[in-house]
Amino acid sequence: MYDMATRKRALSLVAQGRSLNSASEETGISRSAIRSWQARIEPLPRIAGAPMRDTPADPAAYAYLLGLYLGDGCLSEHPHGGHHLRVACADAWPGLINECRTAITKVHPQSKVYSLQQQGYVSVTSYNRSWRVLFPQHAPGKKHLRQIALQPWQQSIVGEFPWGFIRGLVHSDGCRITNWTTRLIGGARKRYEYPRYFFTNKSDDIRRMFTDALDAVGVAWKHPNAWNISVARRASVALMDAHVGPKY
Repeated sequence: MYDMATRKRALSLVAQGRSLNSASEETGISRSAIRSWQARIEPLPRIAGAPMRDTPADPAAYAYLLGLYLGDGCLSEHPHGGHHLRVACADAWPGLINECRTAITKVHPQSKVYSLQQQGYVSVTSYNRSWRVLFPQHAPGKKHLRQIALQPWQQSIVGEFPWGFIRGLVHSDGCRITNWTTRLIGGARKRYEYPRYFFTNKSDDIRRMFTDALDAVGVAWKHPNAWNISVARRASVALMDAHVGPKY
């Protein structure tokens, strides 16, 4: 977490007429973090020893879990109040299942986490009365058929931990693949392979959140069709490999 002096210094540069890009380059802080501080400079409140009710205990883990939730997560109401958080994780990625469980525990240490085996996937599940507050995007209907927007406090967390957010989104609705094509080299046509990342989501809002986060960390992307975001430039793929990596 950035201290108050760091936040004020970054905002002072903007107040002097510097652009977000310029302030980001000088301070090493992402543009989205500086932008979020313009709306709220104070860090999220924490009360030592008190049970967490409406703020995540671990903001970095929350950024990752938020990405998972927006991709493959949902809340279901409990008959006696509160909600179950459910994140669908494919059986093919046991590492993802474990990371999801760990993230939930870090975000809300008082909540129990359990896995429900379904056909082809595991539903990582946790019950608590705070999930509805922590995921205000919950509402009736499919995500891509309604507006999805982050609250200012969520945007602040994403601004400080953009890679965690990106990683959660890729681990839910993305992948790292190896493409191939052919090139003429010395008069002979040879096969050429290159890695790339894809993110696929029907929600315009969620895709925009993903590309905004990519912009904040300097990853170049393309929009090849209606639902897909592609990252294929070598330097950008290297950044993604360093901070995201393939699912496992």
